Amino acid sequence: MDAQTIISKLPYTKPFLFVDGLTDVSANGIEGHYTYTADHDFFRGHFKQYPVVPGVILTETMAQIGVVCLGIFLLNDELNESIVMALTSSEIEFLIPVFPGEKVTVISEKIYFRFGKLKCRVRMINTQNDTVAEGTIAGMITNRNT
Repeated sequence: MDAQTIISKLPYTKPFLFVDGLTDVSANGIEGHYTYTADHDFFRGHFKQYPVVPGVILTETMAQIGVVCLGIFLLNDELNESIVMALTSSEIEFLIPVFPGEKVTVISEKIYFRFGKLKCRVRMINTQNDTVAEGTIAGMITNRNT
């Protein structure tokens, strides 16, 4: 499955889609990127005179690329409209801020994928290769019809 197919199967659209592209995909991990353009609505109020990407949005970006995109790749032929991936846990450490216009890269390594649960070690870096945030994120594959 190629990068564009994976992205097209994401259950998100703008303005809540935080995946611009995927550069590496395998059964053991995934790498992708996103640029936080200055027109994102959350910059208007977070913070006054000093806009930064909120931690919850950084976490969402890491989850979309590092867990959901990888889950779509791993499920491949089993994926259908009734299957969704829901966040079950995250433990993220935020190290440096991300500002309007910055591009970030998310690098995810699968820890395990069993019994419908995918857990990954996820790291976000900026264009200077500085670690912005890192931690673990897990998601559970569930059937929305049950």
